[in-house]
Amino acid sequence: MMGSGSVPRSPEQGPTQVRRTVDAGRTRRGTEALRRVRNADALRARNAELTAQLRAAALEGDEAHITRLLSELLHVQGLTRGQRISLQLTALLNLVHTLRSTALTDELTGLYNRHGFMQSGARLLDVVARDVRAAHLIYFDVNHLERINDAVGRAAGDVVIRQMGNFMRDLYPSYGVYEVLGRLGGDEFAALTTCPEYASRGAIVLRAGRQPTYSDDLPHCP
Repeated sequence: MMGSGSVPRSPEQGPTQVRRTVDAGRTRRGTEALRRVRNADALRARNAELTAQLRAAALEGDEAHITRLLSELLHVQGLTRGQRISLQLTALLNLVHTLRSTALTDELTGLYNRHGFMQSGARLLDVVARDVRAAHLIYFDVNHLERINDAVGRAAGDVVIRQMGNFMRDLYPSYGVYEVLGRLGGDEFAALTTCPEYASRGAIVLRAGRQPTYSDDLPHCP
């Protein structure tokens, strides 16, 4: 006849060992969580690196380098399939966004180029038509740019063009919201604004007098 009773715990299964087991489990979970965080950080860093390299290669027209980078995106090690696809998509989308932005932006001033100005200006006109508001188009011309290029050099002319871009940003601080600014080409600039107080010649000259002077060569408003 078998009797029933409590079985004494072995020393290996005492409270201390149970605590150690729990602590070991927590340590493993903490280590795994830390590894996932580090993997995510590494993924973001690698994504930023590949995006920058793709952007530079695309702007330089280096097709061989672009091909190598895209191939590398397909063979990134240490990532799950989902992470690899996410990295590829993010890098490619960033590249497309960069190229699109470059295609619409004037390299010297950072303002819209003619194509970007026309595209963004059309969107702004759609908004003002919907809201039954007015829009004002202001044209700017840099004086004597050709003479500066001939007398001092094209580098000096580029400085004047960049100063004009800074001047327009200061003149229209709400650009990107209520204004569209662009370099249409050469020495031609334009602003499209919904603010009537920023549109008249007198208001522009008055506001221009309050702006910082970048150099003695800063062009005057026409």
